[in-house]
Amino acid sequence: MNNKSITSFVFLTLAISILTSLSIASSVPTLSNSLKNNYSTKGLTLDYNLKAPSAQDLAILLNKDEFTPQLGKSFIGFKEALGFKESQNNYFIVNKFGYLGKYQFGKSTLKMIGINDAKAFLSTPELQEKAFIANTERNKWILRREIKRFVGSYIKGVKITESGILAAAHLGGPGNVKKYLRSYGKNCFKDGLGTSVAEYMKRFSGFDTSSIEPNRKAKVFMKA
Repeated sequence: MNNKSITSFVFLTLAISILTSLSIASSVPTLSNSLKNNYSTKGLTLDYNLKAPSAQDLAILLNKDEFTPQLGKSFIGFKEALGFKESQNNYFIVNKFGYLGKYQFGKSTLKMIGINDAKAFLSTPELQEKAFIANTERNKWILRREIKRFVGSYIKGVKITESGILAAAHLGGPGNVKKYLRSYGKNCFKDGLGTSVAEYMKRFSGFDTSSIEPNRKAKVFMKA
């Protein structure tokens, strides 16, 4: 190919490229001035720093079985799951047996942790949350030896975990949990609705309750 032919070929290629670009540009819709103003980022504070995902977020993304899409196996997840099972998280409910609030406390249990005004308790969600913490701390102290001895073992095919023990104690009291564990499931308490400590052992297995400190004298102090 001579120089003249090469020059003609180059110009022809450039012409085709220019015409193609113009054709594409003309086919792309443009925003009106009003739409441009609506979608403008002028004056906005934009943060392009991405936060590192938490361990729980990563577990959800990886579809780990031990996490739920909401609160996972955290302590908050534990108490919210327990509250939902007890009352569907209704702070203001009283059942037919007289158990009160979100976590369905009996009046005798409330008295042990320093709450004598059932009416004030029922109308104060913050007090109910504090009562749950205090009662769980107390139960963990009472059951500290059982936790040390039985966690990690299996009873009737159910793995015993600290959270399962504490949930069962909330249902039936720590004394009945001791009986259940020491009899290896033969002595199994059921509440008035027929729910057993064995069911709670299984349902609430594997939550992280390590933030709860055993406290023999756990109390809730009501504001005057």
